Amino acid sequence: MDEVLHRLKQGIRRFQTEIYPARAEQYERVMNEPQRPHTLIITCADSRLQPDILTQADPGEIFVSRNIGNMVPTYGETSGGVDAVLEYAVAALGVQHIAICGHTNCGAMKALLEPGSAEAMPSVSAWLGHAQAALAAAHALASPEDNLLRVITEQNVLLQMSHLRTYPVVADALAKGKVHLSGWVYDISAGQVSLCYDGSTAFHGV
Repeated sequence: MDEVLHRLKQGIRRFQTEIYPARAEQYERVMNEPQRPHTLIITCADSRLQPDILTQADPGEIFVSRNIGNMVPTYGETSGGVDAVLEYAVAALGVQHIAICGHTNCGAMKALLEPGSAEAMPSVSAWLGHAQAALAAAHALASPEDNLLRVITEQNVLLQMSHLRTYPVVADALAKGKVHLSGWVYDISAGQVSLCYDGSTAFHGV
């Protein structure tokens, strides 16, 4: 057996013996009821980011979609499945909040700042096109003393929030006050989250 699979199996056994027994009733309840998450979080696929731990959410509370760079292609573009996630979360599950969560030291944002760094990965390079406007905004807004990587991370979150609004299912829910949007930047090393809300472009600590 390979070493990685062995480690994964150890984790499963630890869950089964230490975590599950204390929450067995909760797991059984959520399994026997329709899921009703209150929030959809669209975040990066980065393995260092764990949305359920970050939000201290219980099973059934958050619906999560992950991709490289926490992207939301504009409506009608090749979406990588994000459109189906949005439609299902809003129309079927009735989520009340949608959050776009970026993070510090994001490899996708670094790749945007280093043209050609993803040349050997054509699918990744094409996907990064959904954040090109954030790169332009970051260069326009950043002063010499700013951390450009932080600025582009924030601008990408704002850009993806604007892309969200192009989806009819989201636009309709927003107009009816059924859903709200926020943008997050998670500082992994500091354990801090900065947020911006509907209509704002400024990030503030929680």
